[in-house]
Amino acid sequence: PITERQMISKLFEPINLRSLELSNRVVVAPMTQFSAPDGVAGDWHLMHLGQYAVSGASLVLTESTYVAPEARNAKSCLSLYSDAQEAAIARIAKFFDGHSTGYLGVQLCHAGRKASAREPYKGGGHLPIADGGYEAVAPSAVPLSEGWPAPKPLAAAAVSDVIQNFVDAARRAARAGVKVIELHGAHGYLIHQFLSPLTNRRNDEYGGNSVNRMRFAIDVYEAVRSVWPSELPIGIRVSATDWIDGGWSVEETVELARMLDSRGCDYIHVSSGGLSPAQKIKVGQGYQVSFAEAVKAAVEMPVIAVGQINDPSYAEKILFDGQADMIALARPVIYNPKWVWHAAEQ
Repeated sequence: PITERQMISKLFEPINLRSLELSNRVVVAPMTQFSAPDGVAGDWHLMHLGQYAVSGASLVLTESTYVAPEARNAKSCLSLYSDAQEAAIARIAKFFDGHSTGYLGVQLCHAGRKASAREPYKGGGHLPIADGGYEAVAPSAVPLSEGWPAPKPLAAAAVSDVIQNFVDAARRAARAGVKVIELHGAHGYLIHQFLSPLTNRRNDEYGGNSVNRMRFAIDVYEAVRSVWPSELPIGIRVSATDWIDGGWSVEETVELARMLDSRGCDYIHVSSGGLSPAQKIKVGQGYQVSFAEAVKAAVEMPVIAVGQINDPSYAEKILFDGQADMIALARPVIYNPKWVWHAAEQ
C-alpha cells in the first residue's frame, strides 16, 4: 500500500530555517532588474516580487541589494542604505505578510570591482566618474577586464567599514520586516573577490592562503549574524568554482561551507562563475548540481541547488537523490510565474 508519506513529493515537503517553516523546497532566485531609481524599489519591484509572493514559492529573494552608494553595480540597482530605500523594502515586506504563504529574503551585496557599471540596456561596460560614476574598491588593484580601471585596494580600516555597511543594511532589513538575509558571495562581487586568488593578491590577514581569503566572508557573516534577529535565518550564495585554472575551487567552497556551518549559517546557495570573462563554463541541465552535492556531503545546513533546473521532475529527482535540499529558479519563473502550481499538478 502507498503511505501518505510516499504520496508527498520531495519538492513539496516543508523545511525549517530557524523559526520559519517553509511549505515547500522552491526558492525564487535573485534576478537583477536595474529598475530602482536611486536604489529605491518602486511599483516595478512590488509587481516583480509580488507576482512571486503569490506564486506558491516558499522563499523569494530580492535581487542583489547594495549596502552603500559606492557598492552599487549600477546606479539603478536596488539598495538598502537610506531611509527611502528601507521604506520601499518595507512596502514589499508588508505585501508578503498580507498575501503570501512564502517569505521575503533580501540578498545583501557589495559589487567591489564590478561597481560603477552602465546598465545593460545602456550598453553595459564601465561608467566613468566624469559621466556620473564612482570609484570602485576591491581586495586588490585587479581590473575587471579590458577598458575598466583598476579598483582601489581596501585598506584594513576600510575593510571594517565595508563590514559595517553590511551590518547597517541588515538592521534596516530587520526594521523593514524582511525574514531572511542572503549574503552574496558569488558571481564576482566583493565577497567572491576576497575568496578567489585571481582577484585577492593581498598579503595581510585577508589574503594569501585560502583560510585568510575566506576571512572576509566569515567576518561579514558573523557581524551580520550578531545584529540579525536570532529567530531568523541567514544564508550565503557562493560560486563553487571560477571555471578558471588556478581560481577558486570546489574544494575551497566545501571548506568555506564547513566553516560557515560550524558558525550556525542556515543555508548555502551553490552557484558558480561570474568572476572573470576568462571563465570557460560547461553549461547544460543542472550543470551546477554536482557542486551542491559536494557541499551537501560536508555540511549539516540545507543546500540550495540552482542553474538550468527547468523541469519539475528533474527538480524532484535532485531532492530525492539527496544532491540538495532546496531548488532555486530564476529564468523558469520569469517564463512561467505559476511554475510552482504546475509543478504541484505534475
